[in-house]
Amino acid sequence: MSTRREFLKKTGYGAAVAGVSALAGAESVWGGASPKSKLNFVLILIDDLGWMDLACQGSSFYQTPHIDELASQGMRFTDAYASCPVCSPTRASIMTGKYPARLKLTNWHPTRNPVPNPKLITPTFELRLADSEITIAQALKPHGYICASIGKWHLGDKPYLPENKGFDLNFGGNAAGSPRSYFYPEWGDMPPIKAANGTYLTDVLTDRALAFIEENRDKPFFLYLSHYAVHIPFEAKKPVIDKYAGNVVAGLRPGLSTHVVAGSHPEPVEGRPGLGSGQKNATYAAMVESVDDSVGRVISKLDDLGIADRTVVIFTSDNGGLSVPDGGFPAATSNAPLRAGKGYTYEGGVRVPLIVRWPGVVKPGAISPAQVCSIDFYPTVLEAAGPKGSPKHKVDGINVIPALQGSKSLERDALYWHYPHYSNQKGTPSGAVRSGDYKLIRFYEDSHEELYNLAEDASESRDLRSKMPDTASELSKKIDAWLKETHADMPTRNPDYEPEVTEAYE
Repeated sequence: MSTRREFLKKTGYGAAVAGVSALAGAESVWGGASPKSKLNFVLILIDDLGWMDLACQGSSFYQTPHIDELASQGMRFTDAYASCPVCSPTRASIMTGKYPARLKLTNWHPTRNPVPNPKLITPTFELRLADSEITIAQALKPHGYICASIGKWHLGDKPYLPENKGFDLNFGGNAAGSPRSYFYPEWGDMPPIKAANGTYLTDVLTDRALAFIEENRDKPFFLYLSHYAVHIPFEAKKPVIDKYAGNVVAGLRPGLSTHVVAGSHPEPVEGRPGLGSGQKNATYAAMVESVDDSVGRVISKLDDLGIADRTVVIFTSDNGGLSVPDGGFPAATSNAPLRAGKGYTYEGGVRVPLIVRWPGVVKPGAISPAQVCSIDFYPTVLEAAGPKGSPKHKVDGINVIPALQGSKSLERDALYWHYPHYSNQKGTPSGAVRSGDYKLIRFYEDSHEELYNLAEDASESRDLRSKMPDTASELSKKIDAWLKETHADMPTRNPDYEPEVTEAYE
């Protein structure tokens, strides 16, 4: 886009904001005379929320009226991805716009090898964002933005906390990946905040987010509301749990809807982790509802303050839903029709919900098949913040404003994943590439590859590698080239591996 006027004319944003008294004029959304004229950004990140964990995505068990309303007011992406099937790497990609492989931050913090006798020795990885990395908050600061990180951080402890990485406010974030409990005081120092006894963590994070919005209503702000929910431990408010438990017993809203989002395969596939089991965990459902309440409160605050028209809201998840037992807890959800879930590079582990509301730019109720990823938030937010906001350093993500304007595709060759670790969910080290409709997965233990046409088989149930060797070979070469270009650290053979020793997962 060559000029601000061309952008505003194309998107209609100037017309949308012309009647808003707080704005100095259409061009001022790009950083004109008044701080009130700049766009605000609210990025709501949910932990472990699966692709099918919203009613607007096709679930008939979870009740998410506020998120559904957000989708009706904005754009819902059918083919949106996290950059990794576990949390910390995806969070790092959001903060930097870079692939986890490039950051050398490829696993969650801290971690352990869940396999006592692995075939591969997995590589070491960074436990924090490097000092040289410029976060999205640091990039926005020169544009006059006030930045807050509220909730889960999980990208290092002192001196690598949000306040050390460009955020003016850090509320509830440290090196921890989950609280001991969602009810105070049992959550202890994870997160490091105090509350009244019995306070539910999702609520207290939302309270602080609303206060931040109120405090900065007349300033441009970036709010990163990063919920610990719906990650284990599974704990929720008893009346809400009882409601869902009663629904399960009564046979109401008992599983997955027959209506699923465009581009997916409607039939669950049995015999794989998380597929065909339905959605029936009442406590998890209650946690999802609390997250939905949080989103509703944030949207209402923006509306009530009269700043919704100049606030971009992004709602997404850091990886796929937990579809197998983990940490002594039962499976949280089912990602069907997608295969597997958290900890896997199959679609269930990396495809996530994504909703963007941007009044005047995004058509209400729009559904986009564009392939976008968590690495794209950084360059997109900076581009939207102003004509001089584009990253001055190398990023892997791309500006997806064309998709928000209605383009069905983006100018990108492929998306990549690299997870060279064993996951707690029994996933083995692997990498993947998606180019167009085709996705190739490479499993590092034996280097075997699988090829799928996601447009026809979102369940990844029909391996096409033997039928389409040329396509498989082309994608395999893409993975090779990308791994080399990012200097990705690879697992190595374990010289002490003994096949007769039973591989057991904790």
